[in-house]
Amino acid sequence: MRPRLWLLLAAQLAVLHGSSVLQQTPAYIKVQTNKMVMLSCEAKISLSNMRIYWLRQRQAPSSDSHHEFLALWDSAKGTIHSEEVEQEKVAVFRDASRFILNLTSVKPEDSGIYFCMIVGSPELTFGKGTQLSVVDFLPTTAQPTKKSTPKRRVCRLPRPETQKGPLCSPITLGLLVAGVLVLLVSLGVAIHLCCRRRRARLRFMKQFYK
Repeated sequence: MRPRLWLLLAAQLAVLHGSSVLQQTPAYIKVQTNKMVMLSCEAKISLSNMRIYWLRQRQAPSSDSHHEFLALWDSAKGTIHSEEVEQEKVAVFRDASRFILNLTSVKPEDSGIYFCMIVGSPELTFGKGTQLSVVDFLPTTAQPTKKSTPKRRVCRLPRPETQKGPLCSPITLGLLVAGVLVLLVSLGVAIHLCCRRRRARLRFMKQFYK
């Protein structure tokens, strides 16, 4: 299809700058090999015959960098593929004002910057681009290292040795001594009274038998 030749030449000669007319999301995406990728381009204008082109740039943007045409979406014909891409791998479809580029079974060689574009008169309008990086293995998120909390040393007071037998505290000893003294005094009083009664009885007997 010869019209695509002038499109590629025009894309190479155009000065690329991000436009607010076409908003691409996400700006950067990294996926694993053989996965599916969906890139979005939202058009902020409405055209009667809307055509959205998707291009790929395999190297860093520069004045002489090459842009590879992948596919376009036409309001009348739907998806139109480039002759150099696998049709079952690349698809473009519309969702309201968004135009989705769907890539399946991506490989590392599919890495690059993907641009959506509309052809005006005479200028070309590009989106800001989406950088796609395809890797065999995704980096795993490193778990934050847990700082080991030093164990606090607990100073324990020495336990008093268990005493065998009854406890002899000063209060206990005082109560025992007081009890013994009371018993001794009571015993002394009882003996004294007993002696007095005996003496009185002897005196009475002596007076009775005179």
